[in-house]
Amino acid sequence: MSEGLRVLVTGAGGMLAHDLVPALRAAGHVVTAVGREDLDVTEPAECSAAAAGHDLVVNCAAWTRVDDAESHEPQAFAVNAVGAANVARGASRAGARLAHLSTDYVFDGQATMPYAAEHPPSPRSAYGRTKLAGEWAVRALCVDSWVVRTAWLYGAGGPNFVATMLRLAGERETLDVVDDQHGQPTWTGDLADLIVRMVAADAPAGTYHGTSSGETTWHGLARAVFEARGLDPKRVRPTTSAAFPRPAARPAYGVLSHATLDAAGVIPIRDWRAALMDYLADSPIE
Repeated sequence: MSEGLRVLVTGAGGMLAHDLVPALRAAGHVVTAVGREDLDVTEPAECSAAAAGHDLVVNCAAWTRVDDAESHEPQAFAVNAVGAANVARGASRAGARLAHLSTDYVFDGQATMPYAAEHPPSPRSAYGRTKLAGEWAVRALCVDSWVVRTAWLYGAGGPNFVATMLRLAGERETLDVVDDQHGQPTWTGDLADLIVRMVAADAPAGTYHGTSSGETTWHGLARAVFEARGLDPKRVRPTTSAAFPRPAARPAYGVLSHATLDAAGVIPIRDWRAALMDYLADSPIE
C-alpha cells in the first residue's frame, strides 16, 4: 500500500488512537478519526457510511472494561463482536483493507511458551469471548483484513498501569503487585508504529501479534518503572493473583509469538524495557 491513503480510525478517544492518528498522518496518510460521539459501531448503516471513500479502516473501537464485561456481556458483545462485524462489513463494501485490534485474552493463559497466531483460542472471560467473536466476524466479512492482537497496553492517551504505579509511588511506602501473571508490556507509541509499518510493507491479510518483545510480570514491570524513576524497586513487593481477586480471569501467561510478523517481513516491536524508558522520558507523569 502506498503513501497518501485515506484512513478511517474508529475509537478515536482511546489510548491507542491517541498515538496512531498522528503516526499515520506523519507517514503521509489522510486520516479521519471518529469516536463514540461520531460513530455508533453497533449501527450497520453508520459503519458503512463512515467507511465509504476510505482505503484503510483501523478499528480501535472496543469495550475494554474487562471486569465490567463479566456482568455486562451482552453490552460488551454489542461493541466487540457486533460492532466489529459492522465495521468489517462497511470496510468490505468500501473496498478498504481493515486492521482490527484484538487481545491476548482470546487464549486461556495456560501455555508455557509464546502463543502462535494460529493457536486454538479458548477465552476464560466475557471480554475474551466477545473479542474472539469479533475476530471471527472480521475474518468472515472482510477478507482483506489484519487481526492485530495486543496486550498490557500503556500510553499517554489514557489510564494505564505504568501511570498508576507512579501515582501510588508518591502515596504509599510499599506496593504489593502480582508476580504470577506473565505478559508483554506494550507502549501505544510502538503499536502505532507497527501498524504504520505493516501498512507500508503491504503485509498480507492474517493474524498478527502487536506486542513488545521480551516478557515480564506485573511485579517486574512495576519494579522497572520504579528503577527508571530512581526509586527503590524493593518498595514493590511480589504477591499472587489470589490476593487480588477480580471478576474476570486474567491470563496467567499471555505472551504472544511474533512469527507471522517475521514471515511478512515486518520487524516486531522492540524489547519492552527500551520502550518503557522512552515513554517515561517523554512522560509528564511524576
